[in-house]
Amino acid sequence: MLFNFPISYEEPVYRPPSEWRSLLIQVTIGCSNNKCTYCDMYRSKTYRVKPIEQIKEDLRKCYQSGMSPEKIFLCDGDALGAPMETLVATLEEIKKLFPNIRRVGVYATAENILEKTEDELKLLSSLGLTIAYLGLESGDDKVLHMIVKGNSSKEMEDASLKIKRCGFKLSTIAMLGVGGRKYSKQHIEGTAKILSATCPEYFSFLTTFSVPGTPYHKMEQMGLIEPLTSKELFTEMHDIIEQSSFELNPVIFRANHVSNQNPLAGTLPRDQKGIVHKLKEWISNTPDGVYPPRPHQM
Repeated sequence: MLFNFPISYEEPVYRPPSEWRSLLIQVTIGCSNNKCTYCDMYRSKTYRVKPIEQIKEDLRKCYQSGMSPEKIFLCDGDALGAPMETLVATLEEIKKLFPNIRRVGVYATAENILEKTEDELKLLSSLGLTIAYLGLESGDDKVLHMIVKGNSSKEMEDASLKIKRCGFKLSTIAMLGVGGRKYSKQHIEGTAKILSATCPEYFSFLTTFSVPGTPYHKMEQMGLIEPLTSKELFTEMHDIIEQSSFELNPVIFRANHVSNQNPLAGTLPRDQKGIVHKLKEWISNTPDGVYPPRPHQM
């Protein structure tokens, strides 16, 4: 955090890697679901929506300090779940104070998207909220149920298509290895199916590492989830990319998160064959039985 930063946050605060230069504004605190078995990001927080006057005060302090951000990201875990009056007032204040803002982004759940009408989502888009980050994690219902994601694969698909229809760009995140060895095949097939059906403008992979203290970690310790080796993780990435069809629009692909062993990037379908070929090389050059190193910070 910058020295003498004009506002304070209720930490911890998270944002997508691509929002690293964005001004972060907390609209909600915590996550409305906060039950995903693998996640400990918001377990120290009780979910609530911030009063609009506090949000406006944060924005005014940033304006008065001379800040002129190009992008703003609305935190915390799924700020799209805030009431419409809060979101509309926030976006109107942003437009008033920062008229040259290029875009506003937000984390979203399928439930957030589905509970709002298309007219409501179109209004938010017209006010500058134009990119939503959706944690798909997996396209398989058994895996989604196991990790207590809170939505089915059908709801994930419906929400993805709905928000795209309403003028948002969609950034979809999937988790390599989240189903463990037992569900790897169906995780691959289900995820590729949803990607093909929805063609998000942006798509990225994270690698699953169990976090001590989470239910997912306990399941792993009990032998209910077998973590994947490096070769198996590369194979999941290879198979998902190879089995996906990106026909509706180009998809900017990234696998450069710190959790991933090797960075990989491209535009799909243009670079699909090259990415698949590179992954085949990684698979053939990776010995069996080797597990990825745990990153120091995620």
